[in-house]
Amino acid sequence: MDRRLAAILAADIAGYSRLMGEDEEGTVRALQEHHTAICPLIKEHGGRIINKAGDGMLAEFGSVVGAVTAAAAIQRLLANRNAEIPASRRLEFRIGINQGEIVADRDEVYGDGINVAARLQALSQPGGIAISGRVHEDVAGKLDLAWQDAGEQSLKNIVRPVRVWQWSDAETLEQPNLPLPDRPSIAVLPFDNMSGQAEDSFFSDGVTEDIITGLTHYRSLFVAARNSSFAFRGKPTSLVEIGRQLGVSHLLEGSIRRSGDRIRITAQLIEATSGAHIWAERYDRSLTDIFAVQDELARTIVSTLVGRIQDARLQRSLRVPTTSLAAYDCLLRGMAHFRSFAPDANQKAYEMFSRAVELDPYFALANANLAMTYMGLHGHSAAPAEVLNEAFAIASRALELDPQESHCHRVLGTVWMNRRDYDRAEQHFRRAVELNPNDADRRMGLGYLLVLRGKIDEGLEWMQEARRLNPFPPVWYHPRFGVALYSLGRFAEAAQEFAEIPTPGYWSRTRLVACLAQLGRTAEVETQRAAIVEQKPDFSIEKFFQEDVLLERPEDRELLREGMIKAGPPE
Repeated sequence: MDRRLAAILAADIAGYSRLMGEDEEGTVRALQEHHTAICPLIKEHGGRIINKAGDGMLAEFGSVVGAVTAAAAIQRLLANRNAEIPASRRLEFRIGINQGEIVADRDEVYGDGINVAARLQALSQPGGIAISGRVHEDVAGKLDLAWQDAGEQSLKNIVRPVRVWQWSDAETLEQPNLPLPDRPSIAVLPFDNMSGQAEDSFFSDGVTEDIITGLTHYRSLFVAARNSSFAFRGKPTSLVEIGRQLGVSHLLEGSIRRSGDRIRITAQLIEATSGAHIWAERYDRSLTDIFAVQDELARTIVSTLVGRIQDARLQRSLRVPTTSLAAYDCLLRGMAHFRSFAPDANQKAYEMFSRAVELDPYFALANANLAMTYMGLHGHSAAPAEVLNEAFAIASRALELDPQESHCHRVLGTVWMNRRDYDRAEQHFRRAVELNPNDADRRMGLGYLLVLRGKIDEGLEWMQEARRLNPFPPVWYHPRFGVALYSLGRFAEAAQEFAEIPTPGYWSRTRLVACLAQLGRTAEVETQRAAIVEQKPDFSIEKFFQEDVLLERPEDRELLREGMIKAGPPE
């Protein structure tokens, strides 16, 4: 056997199964044409193809610079080839690159270096590239490519977390011009951490999120969701282009520097259509004044944008959530873990929220998030009755502490939903939207609850509005759309939504299997069934319906059961 260090490029086609299901012959022909165009680029940059199977491809390079240069050339070539093709029919590669030791045994190649590259490929955006931290170190300063730090990721069957960096040159080509809303609109870009300490990044992100939350309380404003704003972090995208992609008229950007017990916040309000600065301000305060600064920022922005529309008597929107900066710090750390989607994310978030409640038992948001993660640790709707009862007690206390906090209503609504009390769940989800009408996640929560109740058309309207507010949504939006589309019998579209989940659990895989079975895609059904058994060895259809299915209407439940029966029991 031959052991050697190599740069490995792994690529596959995003949505390949859907494309094959819709037009098998045309998809195979287009894939062959793409491969014909790609092979010379790989060879030109010092690489060789070591494996091709279906839509997947592996290539080996002696240099990481050569591998990354080839990947960028491939994506740009394919972007040009796809320019005249309808978006629904494009074959778009996802590429992952890693450097590591590989083992060659005759015509076969093995090694963790290949496994990591394959996992990175799954994290890449269509038309983009995902690389490991090791590769990023080697290409830094050598290539004219802007990388976005996606943080440490826990990859399936890989022992240690891997730092991931992402690049895409195709996003601006794919994002259509969003029409401006009929009211003043704004996106808050992530404030830069100027402290020089990486661990302070979560603090600057948390302050940014709180400013977003404060702005969403003003009904006269259209506010882009957090995920959409943060999608542009680290990318060389002009402010005008960001405004175009998000469909907003104004942008807020700034920086935060924390030193000892002092903090400096700078903020600039920008007209997105022209890039012109409207105003800029600097705040030098004690850390204990952070909430007052956030509130002042929100009120100043609203006064500037809607002063000619609204009366000057703007109500205070950012209530000081806690008097304990340490509790606030724990809340921010908990939210950072909760949004990471790592395997231990719920556990780490739960520990941080628990600590926040210990430091300040009257901190409403900490209590609400504690209830949410407690349910998550025990299976959400599959949680035992005693767990749901305890989550209900914690969420109820959170709402008592702050009846006007929309997130508290959302969490209590989720508890009622998991307890199968849909009437009470709907009351709280609707109240959450009333209190915070510009929050995309609140709209998505209400829409999903209505879908579960069988009010699918109304639910889809709310969910589509959430996507309008959040054109770069978090991954958990996809399964909710999948549930709605499946209940409408739109199995191919539902399958595509479930297929967008990078690391699906057995719940999402089971839904995907039902879609694939309804479409007659037998080979893919077998693959997903095997994965379900690996993730949940005691899986059964009856147990799944008893614990994990929240559909209220019998006809929706029977349609799902029909798909699962067609797929057959996992073996």
